[in-house]
Amino acid sequence: MALLINEECIACDACLPECPNEAITEGDPYYIINPDLCTECVGFFDEPQCAAVCPTDACQPDPEYQETQEELMAKKEKIHGS
Repeated sequence: MALLINEECIACDACLPECPNEAITEGDPYYIINPDLCTECVGFFDEPQCAAVCPTDACQPDPEYQETQEELMAKKEKIHGS
């Protein structure tokens, strides 16, 4: 499942450099996660790094993009190679 950034975002920039897939971009009024690039950090870290560093818990699961661990790993491999 991809993550999304909700209205609790304070645009503090903490999440931006943490994403290994560069899935996070600056939006208006808050940051946006591209679901095509979000792998919840599967293959990199044990937990999504954006959620780990967010001071407001704005990074939440996106119910519109439910994916298994296998699907997330396949997406990671597609983005970065094996």
